[in-house]
Amino acid sequence: MKQLLLGNAAVARGLYEAGCRFVSSYPGTPSTEITEEAAKYDEIYAEWAPNEKVAMESAFGASLAGQRSFCGMKHVGLNVAADPLFTLSYTGVNAGMIIAVADDAGMHSSQNEQDSRHYARASKVPMLSPSDSAEALAMTRAAYEISETFDTPVLLKMCTRVSHSQSLVETAPRQEFEKHYEKDGAKYIMMPGNAKKRHPVVEERTAKLKAFAETCEWNRLEAGADHAIGIVTDSTCYQYVKEALGDTYPVLKIGMVWPLPDKIMTAFAESVEKVVVVEELDGFLEQHLHDLGIPARGKEIFSPIGEYSQNTIRKAFGKEAPEGVALNAPIPPRPPVMCAGCPHRGLYYVLKKLKLTVLGDIGCYTLGAVPPLGAVDSTICMGASVSGTHGFVKALGSAAQKNTVAVIGDSTFMHSGMTGLVNVAYNDSKATVIILDNSITGMTGHQQNPTTGKNLKGDPAAAVDLETLCRAIGIPSVRVVDPYDLADVEKAVREELEKPCASVIISRRPCALLKYVKHPGPIPVDAEKCRACGACMKIGCPALSLRDKKITLDQTLCTGCGVCTQLCKFGALGGDK
Repeated sequence: MKQLLLGNAAVARGLYEAGCRFVSSYPGTPSTEITEEAAKYDEIYAEWAPNEKVAMESAFGASLAGQRSFCGMKHVGLNVAADPLFTLSYTGVNAGMIIAVADDAGMHSSQNEQDSRHYARASKVPMLSPSDSAEALAMTRAAYEISETFDTPVLLKMCTRVSHSQSLVETAPRQEFEKHYEKDGAKYIMMPGNAKKRHPVVEERTAKLKAFAETCEWNRLEAGADHAIGIVTDSTCYQYVKEALGDTYPVLKIGMVWPLPDKIMTAFAESVEKVVVVEELDGFLEQHLHDLGIPARGKEIFSPIGEYSQNTIRKAFGKEAPEGVALNAPIPPRPPVMCAGCPHRGLYYVLKKLKLTVLGDIGCYTLGAVPPLGAVDSTICMGASVSGTHGFVKALGSAAQKNTVAVIGDSTFMHSGMTGLVNVAYNDSKATVIILDNSITGMTGHQQNPTTGKNLKGDPAAAVDLETLCRAIGIPSVRVVDPYDLADVEKAVREELEKPCASVIISRRPCALLKYVKHPGPIPVDAEKCRACGACMKIGCPALSLRDKKITLDQTLCTGCGVCTQLCKFGALGGDK
């Protein structure tokens, strides 16, 4: 049957058709929907893990047991899972194992741009890179065959445009698969004596994979009329090239991006006058061509920064866009903002009011860095707020202890904040950590996590009690506040910063967008009482605006959280004062 599928949904369909039985992932845009879609198939067990390292190790366990397995993550998540990845390259697999990593060129939802192809080369693990949904499905199925044939996990590299665009796929029935587990310590116990013997196996496998790459259907030549230029490309850049240039030039489309097909690349270069490489981010293919002695051009033409487009390709090749295709008008900026009723807003207002140094983390609450709140001093990676605050206050002593806090979400705390808090307690830090518990993993689209009491499918699950956990770690002072109550939040922050010990404040209020959260509705507004003092505008709520020097409330956005009413001294918001 033919149907339109998102690239991520196509990967999930490929898992289903290939007989995958076990999926473990951590949500991260643009990879999240793969696991959400896989969970819709009853034949696949699917879960959210606390972090990507745990997900990969769990997927390996299922593979070891004889079931085809999968784990998915975004590019920065692969950094977290790099430890097991490099050793799994040595052990190999039992049943097939796929690791999907979704890059985010353009940083639509990420703190850096990272080219995950380097991980394939460094770990000596094969990598496939689809350019549309049809290839995403087909490569997923093929990846299991490669995994089992060559005894290796297989990396499947997605990217934002392939993950989140739709194209036509041909679906097929599911084929069940299972292998028996047999104890083999020499293969799976990576103590030095065994690991030394496995390294030659990895090198032999790489040689076999290189030979496979020469005949792999995913590396293909496409004819072109003008042999003055030959284009080498991969992933979504292939789509840009074909849309912008059609069949003007011959194209070598690389679908297996590691190991690379040396003979095919050399023969292609000999068939054209010069080679141009079109690839996003780093010059990965270009460097390999140079290593083969082929004088390819790539990054001197195309930037190593950001996403490309059809217009990028046309401009580089001196082509004009068809009339009506090029968008030349400037697009108004739309800065990110916390939603109306967001429970983080009141907390950040207080932190800014107190002029604190705030070390931030990855999640919705990163938006506390955006004006008018502007309350965040740093954001590095998952869990870095807690560890960073520990280092900050240890370096600067008592003055910083009374003026510095870490902020971290409930899901991020479970991901990698716990170990930082253990470090705070163990090394007698006087750090104050604020856990923003909005009862969900918000930024990636409302996924459950170990604190919510529900699993991926929405069934009841064990829920981590954050207060008990923090005390068990060794934090002597733990308290809960409602971020909608500005006075109580300010009192709690002031008091905890004065204590001569480590402390945790749990700012607890469910995300305003959760379906089960009931709101009181828009607050009453009396514009005649407004003095245009601007106090209410300091929280940056999108439901509020000043027009003609009078406060205006968007009734469709306001949830009635009441935070703004606590700032208005004239009774214009929420009633008489």
